[in-house]
Order: sequence, then structure tokens, then C-alpha cells
Amino acid sequence: MQKDAYTLILEAIDGGVYRPGDRLVEAELAERFGVSRTPVREALQRLETQSMLARDGRSLIVASLDHNQLAELYVVRAELEALAARLAAKHATPEEVKVLADMVEADRAHLGDPAALSRANRRFHKQIHLASHNRYLVQQLDLVHRSMALLATTSLAAEGRGQTALAEHAAIVKAIADGDGEAAQEALRAHISKAFETRLKLDAGAARDVGEG
Repeated sequence: MQKDAYTLILEAIDGGVYRPGDRLVEAELAERFGVSRTPVREALQRLETQSMLARDGRSLIVASLDHNQLAELYVVRAELEALAARLAAKHATPEEVKVLADMVEADRAHLGDPAALSRANRRFHKQIHLASHNRYLVQQLDLVHRSMALLATTSLAAEGRGQTALAEHAAIVKAIADGDGEAAQEALRAHISKAFETRLKLDAGAARDVGEG
């Protein structure tokens, strides 16, 4: 099925083709995606309304999140993801649990490659969302993870974080497999909290490096 301009641009942002601060030019996007300029213009307006894009003079750029926005995003993400884990512990099929367990093992191959591990991490979390068997929760988490694309870095780039994150994933899967909703919920909430703490340290280190440059 042919994708519309909105979906194409959104996927390009989500995939890191366009990063926070990058300028989006209507004519260039139309040529890149092989569509006319009118649907591109409408898509850009829609993305601006959704705060995925921001104005920089007369130009539109991919938006970035400030510290307060980042903190708010992680609060919402932690609670919604925790709910998804709790529901998954109740509703996930044996096949879905096996998929999650297999993901954890397969993702060990990506240790040392933060970009690949980040993509694998998103697939893992998406699988938990789907295992919740709650379509409205999945929709809300899709919106949250769309905003995650506005983060310039991944917490998995921090030294040792990949190994720790996979251990946390394994604990989440075990709780879901055991049907322990409370444990699954707390394990995932703690996992998101650790990711947030790591990201704050990464951002602080980057700011310090700029200051010393």
C-alpha cells in the first residue's frame, strides 16, 4: 500500500534520517519521496501542529525537547509502559512471551552498536505494547514513542547501559511469563527510570564538553 507524505516524513524522522534541528524543505521532500508539493505542504503543517516540527524564522525544522519536556515525556512513558507490562502479564499468549524472550537473546548481538540496539529496543517495547491486548493503550504509546524520535541521542550509548538494559528486559519478560502483573509493572517502571537517569547524565556530559570546547 502506497504511503502518504505524512507517513513518509514521520518515518524519516523516526528512523533518524532527519534529526532534531534539521531543516525540512518542501521541494526537497517532494523530490525525495516522489510526491507532489501539495501533500508535502499539508503533511508539514500537520507535523507542526503535532509539535514534531518547529519554526525557525521562515523555515521548519525537526523539533527538539527541552529538559522540562523530556521529564514530562518520561513520566507519561513510565506509567503507560508499566500499565502495558501489567496487562501483558495477564493477557499475553505463550507465543507472545516466547517472542519477547527470543528478542532479549537476539538483542545481545547488538551490544556495542547503540544505534542497532536502540532499534531493537523499540521493537521489544512495541511487542510488550501489543501483548497488552489493549488497542487504546497501544495508540497512546505510539504517540509517546513518536515523540521519542525528537531525542538526539539514545541512553543506550552510555557505557554499560546496553548490558544493563538487556538484563532489565529479561526481568520484565520473566514477570510477564510468570503472570505477575505487579512485578512486571514495577520492573518496567524501574527500567524507564534508569533510562531517564542515564539520559540526563549523557546530556549533562555533552553540555560540559561543549562548555569546555
